[in-house]
Amino acid sequence: MAKGINQKKILADNLAKNLPTLRARLGISQTELCEKIGITRQTLASIENSRREMTWITFVALTLLFMQNDETKVLLPILGIHNEQLQNFLSFRADSLEAREIGLLH
Repeated sequence: MAKGINQKKILADNLAKNLPTLRARLGISQTELCEKIGITRQTLASIENSRREMTWITFVALTLLFMQNDETKVLLPILGIHNEQLQNFLSFRADSLEAREIGLLH
């Protein structure tokens, strides 16, 4: 279980440190992004400034949003935000055992 928590934290930390870049690629403000995923601008600003850890639910919402946009989806694997194990975890594939093995599922 600790391995899963560590893997989730790594993915969320990678997204948090790259949020300004990803937002810039989409040309959207913090407010616009917050309206899309249902968090406050204060929460997003705290995440972007490393004053608050990103929750897993926020990570999933942001990842799905960035995966839907051509300007950002190509960057996610490069930035260490989206990988095959996460894809398996999010898709409920029969091979999700692999996700369990690397610790995304517990």
